[in-house]
Amino acid sequence: MNRIKVWDPFVRVFHWAVVAGFTMNALIDDAEGKLHEWIGYAILALVGLRVIWGIVGTRHARFADFPPSVSAAVGQMTDMATGRRHIHAGHSPLGALMIYNLLLTLLAIGVTGYMMTTNTFFGVGWVEDAHEVLVTWAEVSVVFHVAGAILESRRLGVNLPRAMVTGYKEVPQGREG
Repeated sequence: MNRIKVWDPFVRVFHWAVVAGFTMNALIDDAEGKLHEWIGYAILALVGLRVIWGIVGTRHARFADFPPSVSAAVGQMTDMATGRRHIHAGHSPLGALMIYNLLLTLLAIGVTGYMMTTNTFFGVGWVEDAHEVLVTWAEVSVVFHVAGAILESRRLGVNLPRAMVTGYKEVPQGREG
């Protein structure tokens, strides 16, 4: 096995802090409470920091390392359908699209959540509806994200969730990409 350093400490802490915050806000705390609001602000701050880190951070953290590409995502799906195995050092094309989706969705959830606390938008139906739809979209996206990480881990023989804990992908000999 080859060990490839992929995820720096900031990316890993960001990932798991967002997991914890989103889980608390979606499943545990009172959606009308101050804790919900403060966790939302913390997630917004984390997304802001991640965007900055996506510009100036380490190689695989930079957005330039995983540009959104529909054609590359289609190529990855073709690889999956035909049994070809291509291991990406950083995010795969489908993983990249998911990351952009989740970052934009979290940003929109935070903005609509903030809007609901202002005098202008407090009690405005479309803002509350948009917030709820975005949360549902995020929850569905998280399910696909986790399922994709598990399925790709099995298909490629690379434990992707472990890499998000340790920072290293352990890639079978001769299959680095």
